[in-house]
Amino acid sequence: MTTEPTTVPEQSVLTSPAKAWQEMRRGNERFVTGTPRHPRQDVDRRNELGSTQTPHAALFGCSDSRLAAEIIFDKGLGDLFVIRNAGQVISSSVLGSLEYAVGVLNVPLIVVLGHDECGAVRAAIESQAADAPALPVHIDRIIQKIVPAVRRVTGATDATPIDPEAVDATLVGRVHLRDTITEMLERSEMISSAVAEGTLAIVGANYRLFEGRAEADTVVGIV
Repeated sequence: MTTEPTTVPEQSVLTSPAKAWQEMRRGNERFVTGTPRHPRQDVDRRNELGSTQTPHAALFGCSDSRLAAEIIFDKGLGDLFVIRNAGQVISSSVLGSLEYAVGVLNVPLIVVLGHDECGAVRAAIESQAADAPALPVHIDRIIQKIVPAVRRVTGATDATPIDPEAVDATLVGRVHLRDTITEMLERSEMISSAVAEGTLAIVGANYRLFEGRAEADTVVGIV
């Protein structure tokens, strides 16, 4: 049995994907148990970051107000490079931001964070009902990225309406999380190459709202 160190490592020692993920897990465990340290959130830290940043991980997650990344993982200023949108849906701007984190900031880890009770996932499920109302155009563009996961979970063809109440939203969320990582790797040569070289890993995690725990679902690379 190992004991947790009394100090939280600085980014300079979190040079590998495994070390970065280990520290993310430790921070989340502190949050779960109600013993957060709130590290690196003081005036000195703010001044230190005035002209530079060296985050040890990038986090791409849902915009849900209950998923504040630095709180969930007990992080401080400059620790995480965070990108968020509803339903953690891949887009060109998301890929560009992640490539900046990997190619310029040299982060060794990307965490893709989904969660239970996701409104975007629920909206995607409900959009496939026979009497589903039309959604505003920009919301619909987000939702359509999640619909393939809905269809695969239900086994329904593209033209067949579904009963939203019969769909396992948690399973849809997990399938969509995996789809997001697959699309990230397919669309970004920089990210996929970094994973192949062993300098980057991607962890797809699901966050449980009531427990506060982020559990790894999918891992690409070595952590």
